[in-house]
Amino acid sequence: MSFGPSSTRSSLLLALLFSPAVLADDLFLDSEALPQILTATRLKQSPAEVPGSMTVLDSELINASGARDISELLRLVPGMMVGAISGNQAAVNYHGTNATQARRMQVLIDGRSVYRAGLATVDWSDIPVAMEDVERIEVFRGPNTVSYGANALMAVVNIITRNPADSHGTRVKISRGQRGINDYYASQGSGWNGGNLRLSLSGQQDDGFDEDRTGADYRDSRRLDRVSLSVSHTLSEDQSLDWQINAKDGTNQRPYTYRPVFYGITAAGNNSDVVAKDYAGSVRWNLDVNPDHSLYVQGSAQHWDRQQTWRACDAEVSFSPQLTELWKLNPNYTELLARNMNRFTGPGAPPGTPAEMALANQVLDQWRNGASRTVCGDIDQSIRESRYDLELQDTLSLSDSLRLVSGMNYRYDRAESETYFNGTLDDTTWRTFGQLEWRASEHWLLQGGAMFEDTRLVGSSLTPRFAVNYLINPRHGLRAVYSEAIRSPGMFENNVNWSYQVSGLRPYAYGQSSARYFVKTRGPGDLDQERMRSRELGYNGYFADLGLALDVKLFYDEITGMISEPLRNNQFIASNANSARFRGTETQADWRLSAADRLRLTYAFVDAQASNPQDQQFTARNSGSAGWLRDWGRGWSSALFYYGDNALNGYRFERVDTRIAKRIPLGKAQLQLAGVVQQRLDHEPTTFVDNNYDDRRVMYLSAELEF
Repeated sequence: MSFGPSSTRSSLLLALLFSPAVLADDLFLDSEALPQILTATRLKQSPAEVPGSMTVLDSELINASGARDISELLRLVPGMMVGAISGNQAAVNYHGTNATQARRMQVLIDGRSVYRAGLATVDWSDIPVAMEDVERIEVFRGPNTVSYGANALMAVVNIITRNPADSHGTRVKISRGQRGINDYYASQGSGWNGGNLRLSLSGQQDDGFDEDRTGADYRDSRRLDRVSLSVSHTLSEDQSLDWQINAKDGTNQRPYTYRPVFYGITAAGNNSDVVAKDYAGSVRWNLDVNPDHSLYVQGSAQHWDRQQTWRACDAEVSFSPQLTELWKLNPNYTELLARNMNRFTGPGAPPGTPAEMALANQVLDQWRNGASRTVCGDIDQSIRESRYDLELQDTLSLSDSLRLVSGMNYRYDRAESETYFNGTLDDTTWRTFGQLEWRASEHWLLQGGAMFEDTRLVGSSLTPRFAVNYLINPRHGLRAVYSEAIRSPGMFENNVNWSYQVSGLRPYAYGQSSARYFVKTRGPGDLDQERMRSRELGYNGYFADLGLALDVKLFYDEITGMISEPLRNNQFIASNANSARFRGTETQADWRLSAADRLRLTYAFVDAQASNPQDQQFTARNSGSAGWLRDWGRGWSSALFYYGDNALNGYRFERVDTRIAKRIPLGKAQLQLAGVVQQRLDHEPTTFVDNNYDDRRVMYLSAELEF
C-alpha cells in the first residue's frame, strides 16, 4: 500500500460516492436491519445519521486481527496515531500532539471512563479488560465533549464488553510466542431465570523491546493478571440491573533513567519498576417507562494504585537547606550552580542577585567541606487515584420526528502522592447535558446539543455541537458538523507540588536518614481549559447490493490554550501558551466481497501545524491500514493486515500481520488453533530511538477450547 497525493484519492472517492448508477441500485432497500451506533450522541442511530465520523471494530475484526492489546486494535482506525513510549507503555492519540503525553482522548469501558484525572493519562497496557471479553469498540473520531465532558477533546473510544447472556459456557485459551509472550484466558458463563453472569480470569506477559540505542538490554517487560465479573438481572418487564467488578494486578518494568545532578556521582540502581493495581465496580439500573421513554442511573467506583520505588545516589549537598532556598529564588541559577560546582569552587558564586550569591557561597562552602560525598537513598514515586461517578440519563421520544436525551453527572476525583502532591488533592465535577434530534423531513436531520460542566479546580464551561445530515436515503447521508470541545488540565499539570523525600540515606545527609531533595516543582494553579473548534464535512453510506460500507471525512480542527510542557521535575512551567491546527481527510471502506471474503481499507491525510514543535512530532502526515479476511471453509480462516505511517515522531512504521486459524469440532465442544506472524517492513525504531527489536518478525500461537 503506497501513499500518494490526497487530492487524487478524494476525487476518485467523490466520483464513486455520487455516481447515479451506484446510488440508483441502492434506492430500493431490502429488509436488512441498519446497524446501530450509540457512542456518538447517546441515542441509537444508523451510521448515516451520526453527527460525526465513526469507526466500529466488531468482534469478527477483533478476533481476526490477532491483537493482544486495545491500543494495537486502534491501528485500524483512520487518523489514530499509535506508538510506544516503551514496550509496556503505548502512546495513542487521534491526529497527534505530544508523543509522550497522549492526554486528549476519552476512553470508556461500558460507559465508565478510565481516563486518569490525576496524571491526565490513559494506561493502555493496564486497561482491566481482556480482549476476549470485548464485543465491539466504537470510536467517535472527533471532539465529543457534548456527550462525554472534558477530555473528549479529540476522540472517544468506547470499549463494549460482551453481554453475559451471550457468554454462556466455558472458554479456555492460552497463547505462547516469541518475545516472552505468555497469555491466558478462562471464562465461565451461566444463566438462571431472570439473570446471567460471566466470570473471567486472564493474564498477559511479554518482554517488550530488546535493546536501547546503545545495544543494552531494555528494561520494559510486563506481567499482569485480571479478574472480571459481569452480571445482568431482569427485575421486571420494564426494569433491569447490570453490575460489574474488575480487578487487575501486575508489574511494568521501567528503564532506569535517573541521572545524578552533581558531577562525579555514579547512578546506583537498575530497577524503577511499577507495581500496578486497578480496582473498579459499577452498577446500572435501567427503566423503560414506555416504548418512547427510558432512563438509567449508573454509579461507579475506581481505584488506581501505582507503586514505584527505586534507589538513587547523589551528592550530600543535594539536601542542603540553603540549596533548597536558592532553588525557590531562581531555578535556572540553581541548576547552573549545581551542574558546575567544581568550576565555581575557586572563584566563588556565579553572578546573580545579592541574595542568590549569598546562598550560593554557603552551598559552595558546604561542598568544599565534605558535602560533595556520595549518599544513597530510597525514592518513592507512588501515586494512588480514586474516582466516584454517578450519572442519570433520560431518553425521550417527543414525537415521531423529535428525540431528546438529557442527563446529569457528578464525579469526585482524588489523587494521593507524597511525591507529586505532597499529600492529597481532590476535585469535584458537575455536568448537565442535552441533545436534540429533529427529523425536519424525510431527508433532513438536524441535531444540536450542549454540555455545561463545572470543575472546582478549573471552573465552568459550555460546549455546543450543531450538525445537519442530509439523508439521500436511510443508508446514505451527507453531514456538516460544527462543534466545540474542552480539555480540563489534569491535577498534575495545574496543581503539582513535586519533590522527593529520600529515605534510608546512607551515609546520613546533614545528620539525617531522611531528607527532601532540593528540586521542587509547583504547578501554576490557574491554568485554563484547552479549547477546540472543529468543522467537518462528510459522507457515510452503505451499498447493500455490494456489501460496501464507506465513510469519507474532511476536517479542520483548531486547538487553543494548549498545555504542551512535558511532565518533568525540572523547571516544569505549564501554561496555556500553545496552539495547534489539524486539517485533512480520512476514508474508511469495509467491503464484504462475498460470504467468504471481507476487505477493509483506511487512509488518513493529516496536515498538522503547532506552535510547539513537539505537538507535531506525533502526527503522521500519511497513515492507513488494509485488511483481508477470508473464510476458506472446513473450519479454516485467514486474515492479512497491513499497517503503515510515513513518520511518527520521525520514524516510519510499516508492518504486515498474518493470522491463520483452524476450528476443530470435538463433539459439543470446539477447539480453535491459531497462529499470528507480525513482520516489520521497515528497519527503524518504534516511535523512540530506544525502542528496538533484535528480530523484525514475531510469531505467537494460541489454542482456545469452548464447551
